[in-house]
Amino acid sequence: MSSVAENLERVRERIAQAATKAGRAVDEIELVAITKTHDAERVREAIEAGQILFGESRVQEARVKIPELPSNLRWHFVGHLQKNKIRHALPLFELIHSVDSLSLAQEINRIAEEEGMHPRVLLEVNVAGEGSKFGFPPDKLRQDMEALLALPRLSIEGLMTIPPLAKEAEASREYFVDLRKLRDRLETEFQMKLPHLSMGMTNDFPVAVEEGATLVRVGTAIFGERNRSKRE
Repeated sequence: MSSVAENLERVRERIAQAATKAGRAVDEIELVAITKTHDAERVREAIEAGQILFGESRVQEARVKIPELPSNLRWHFVGHLQKNKIRHALPLFELIHSVDSLSLAQEINRIAEEEGMHPRVLLEVNVAGEGSKFGFPPDKLRQDMEALLALPRLSIEGLMTIPPLAKEAEASREYFVDLRKLRDRLETEFQMKLPHLSMGMTNDFPVAVEEGATLVRVGTAIFGERNRSKRE
């Protein structure tokens, strides 16, 4: 097996172990293999190991890479989406994890109407209130929820968060719990379903699974360190 195949197997095993620990079915959790800065050849190693769901965080990189790869792959967008990249992003990705403001959601809705599309999205929440991070503050999301739900083209399917960087995975748990609780409150308050929680990356995905993640975004643990020389 290639190193990518071995890494994928280890990540899948850790997801399964965390799901079992939490009393969850492993098929409730999808692994999004993050390919940022890794070339198409590296992605093909993961495809050969059975991975079909991938994530990108740069639209320009995705526009080059995705056409080079098999058309049956599924792609999610996980990075900050600039408004001037929306029109390019919508045809490439089946799910956008990172809708981080009402104005971005409105612009996606406007372009989707022009293009005859119905994008599936998650709302990014800045649970920890970090000034350097994108995302709705939790209270602002509740204020904006009616306006978000009124956007006819968007299918809002859940929430996403990126916790503060920490050495220990356990430090992320409180933020994953907060996101899950916020999701539960929104579902009750607005009488809606938000089935997806996108949370957990290489450093903390087992903890995220224990706390209810349905999508984990793992790159380094599968593909190795990023190629820092690549830029959008």
